[in-house]
Amino acid sequence: MPVIASWIREKDEPWFSASLTTAGRPNLVTRNARRDNAIDLRTIDGLLLTGGEDIAPEFLHQPVPDPAILDSPVPERDAWEFAAIAAAIERGIPILGVCKGHQVLNVALGGTLHLDILGHNLPEQKSANIQSLRHDSSNDDSWRYDLVNSSHHQAIDRLGEGLDVLAWSDTDDIIEQVRSRTLPWCVGVQYHPERDPDYYRAIFGDFVAATEH
Repeated sequence: MPVIASWIREKDEPWFSASLTTAGRPNLVTRNARRDNAIDLRTIDGLLLTGGEDIAPEFLHQPVPDPAILDSPVPERDAWEFAAIAAAIERGIPILGVCKGHQVLNVALGGTLHLDILGHNLPEQKSANIQSLRHDSSNDDSWRYDLVNSSHHQAIDRLGEGLDVLAWSDTDDIIEQVRSRTLPWCVGVQYHPERDPDYYRAIFGDFVAATEH
């Protein structure tokens, strides 16, 4: 049975549990490093990077002029996630980044972030599919969505090594979806597929399927 490692906040666990169940793999095992940081990364089949607090400044590849703009960093989580990404890349196992996880993935690959942006964290954006996207014309994924639920105050600035942009916000070109062109299966989405598992089941289905290969 596939084993997926992640660090998931307590309030987010119901969303991700439902989404991974919707992916149709009843024997899937999810190990949450928030409770068990002794996970052996040599034994996992996939890495799921989820939403959460901003990345601590010591893990960023850029100056932070005003640390007050960072939202409650959790350095121990960042340390685990960056180590897990390095292990996943070394082993060539699938990586899916969601919201903060999308940003962590980019930073782990050498990229930078816009540390504070406007207009992307309105209350109605958290669960309603109202943000319009435009797509790279070569992106033919089955989960190429016109409207998404995307709520965040940071975003990708300079792309990490090997990443290609698949989708942008249609209003201001904020990067909303990336994929690695060099790693076997590695995708980041700035929006929240876990909050609408029926609509977004293809993303989690593809991720879980990749862990079984």
